[in-house]
Amino acid sequence: MFPISNPSYWIQKKAKRKTGYPIATIAYYGPNDRFASKVVVGIILSEKDTDQVLIEKWFSGNQDVRHDVVINNQILQFIEKHKVVRTGMVDRIIGCPHEEGIDYPLDEKCPQCPFWANRDRWTGEIIE
Repeated sequence: MFPISNPSYWIQKKAKRKTGYPIATIAYYGPNDRFASKVVVGIILSEKDTDQVLIEKWFSGNQDVRHDVVINNQILQFIEKHKVVRTGMVDRIIGCPHEEGIDYPLDEKCPQCPFWANRDRWTGEIIE
């Protein structure tokens, strides 16, 4: 497959479809709500096998993954390889790129991402 000049367009186009499997979810993570350093794509192959999910992760330290043409082409190739019919994604960064229990202890806040320490990852609002 040749590189596509605007892979984000095709990813978002698949997000507008309403029915069908396989379905992909795309989630962006970063140290704050402006810079996405990680993207995770999960693919559910069928309605009957919702516990069987394929997951791929991409990382970038210097360029926002949402605007990285190489990463977006790789996401598109991953989606097309598994014949994804629709895609679900949110329009924002939804949390820290580090994984609880892997990068830092369970039930603790990520020491590398203080921005998310007291913030709701879905709304971005501060939690008291």
